[in-house]
Amino acid sequence: MDWNTALKHLADEATQRVRSGPLADATRAIQHALQRSAEHTTPQEAPPTLPASTGHTTPPPPAEPAGSFTRIATRAHPEARHGPDHYHLYVPPGASAGRPMPLVLMLHGCTQDPVDFATGTGMNAAAAPANALVLYPEQPHSANPNGCWNWFRPEDQHRGRGEPALLVAMVHEVMARHPVDTQRVYVAGLSAGGAMAALLGREYPDVFAAVGVHSGLQAGAAHSVMGALSAMKTGAKPGPATHPAATHPDAPPALPPPPLIVFHGDADTTVHAHNGEQLIHATLTALATAQGGEPQTVETAHTGQSPHGQGYTRTVYALADSPTGTVVAEHWVLHGGGHAWAGGHAGGSHTDPGGVAATQAMLRFFLEHSQARRR
Repeated sequence: MDWNTALKHLADEATQRVRSGPLADATRAIQHALQRSAEHTTPQEAPPTLPASTGHTTPPPPAEPAGSFTRIATRAHPEARHGPDHYHLYVPPGASAGRPMPLVLMLHGCTQDPVDFATGTGMNAAAAPANALVLYPEQPHSANPNGCWNWFRPEDQHRGRGEPALLVAMVHEVMARHPVDTQRVYVAGLSAGGAMAALLGREYPDVFAAVGVHSGLQAGAAHSVMGALSAMKTGAKPGPATHPAATHPDAPPALPPPPLIVFHGDADTTVHAHNGEQLIHATLTALATAQGGEPQTVETAHTGQSPHGQGYTRTVYALADSPTGTVVAEHWVLHGGGHAWAGGHAGGSHTDPGGVAATQAMLRFFLEHSQARRR
């Protein structure tokens, strides 16, 4: 079942349940409408890593070889009741012991899996020349019937809790297995994965040096299934998404939000393009708050076409008072684009091979930013 068909079933059945019964029944109806079976083919799985035992030091597992793409069982985590228990890790051919590498966390969309997402985005091939690691967590259907990240649930929207904590724990696992440049860790996602990427950027600005969102929604755009459907259709309601992140004991001193790059088709019928505008606005507002005033940015708009003829408008937001013109956000509006990764490969789902090269532009944006430039 594709998203458009699923959403029609969602809206029709959920509306009937809300009118005739409790909201919990409507939620179950939505989950039922989203169920689908999927068969996945994955690379060879690496041996599972062992959780640390009290009083003993567990040696780190052997690192995956250079040039590999491996399915890895993650270590146990207290929050992992139904959360991801595997991830895929791409190690570039140029990886060598002791040489820190950038790390890109890639969050797939609904109905996708890591192999599908890696194939469709082509991120592994793009990351190889940059000598970057790429981490693809796998959302099990036990956590969400449609394999979506639960970006709309309050328990999965804050630092140190739920899925954000699990995903950052996976980042730290990779850091234990490979030399990672902690100044250059990034997160990107598509659709529900993009919404979760925005949440991670808000809650862990000390971990992620930049964020990429393709066809997604801003952090806190919804706090329930029904709210998620509304936000996807028309954008987030004013107010809830602007709430500050919850305080957590390990939260660092206040940091400005990570730089953000957004791609969104203006013909997207699954997640309305207004959500892309709201993502940019939320970042600029958070930046202004961190600076104690109004956003002081200069906007520069560029228009163009992909090699296959897709038009786009790219708006770049740079700090007005920066002598080097520090870029804090980019917004790519893909004219005529739908709910698909622009410039992706036809071998993966939810891709638009005729679109602009979103993967290359996103990786370029990432590598232009580091934590050191934000402090």
